Amino acid sequence: MDKERIDQQIRFILEIDKLKSIIRQSYLIDGTRQENSAEHSWHIALMGLLLVEYAEQPVDLLRTLKMLLIHDIIEIDAGDTYCYDEAGVIDQSNREAAAADRLFGLLPEDQRIEVHELWVEFEERTTSEAKFAATIDRLMPLLHNYHTEGRSWREHGIRKDQVSSRNEVVKDGSLPLWEFAMSLIDDAVDREYLD
Repeated sequence: MDKERIDQQIRFILEIDKLKSIIRQSYLIDGTRQENSAEHSWHIALMGLLLVEYAEQPVDLLRTLKMLLIHDIIEIDAGDTYCYDEAGVIDQSNREAAAADRLFGLLPEDQRIEVHELWVEFEERTTSEAKFAATIDRLMPLLHNYHTEGRSWREHGIRKDQVSSRNEVVKDGSLPLWEFAMSLIDDAVDREYLD
């Protein structure tokens, strides 16, 4: 056993426990509280596993699941920037890049490189895996909002055009899930969950 390697891995594992304390804007389906980023990561990984048949192009499922599990780890340092916060997104990429360097830098070099490359791939959305992962990542908050009668949308005064625009990337990863997302958005408007 390489003691330095396992020490680095355990240090990273303990550090990412902090993801459980990063509170997101989406509420749990039962509406009792907001979800945390670790719950979100677990939920979308399972969602990706179940919905992979709808991917627009063939994907390496393991690579996709890795992206879904690691892409929000940077929120430990960078925070969860609310997607509709115009001021918050101004420096988001700089905050997240610095967080990725620090957090992934805790890992042994080979794992640091792999995890960092997966994070960059997810952010750039150029591969079929990244496009599908982004689809799943966007679809989950839509489901949360729809099934909490638009709670987070209403709290922040979010409109249909904002939600539709935010979810445009869904069609790159899955046309069937894009159609599903648009039907949810239209129904949310009909039910007055969204203006």
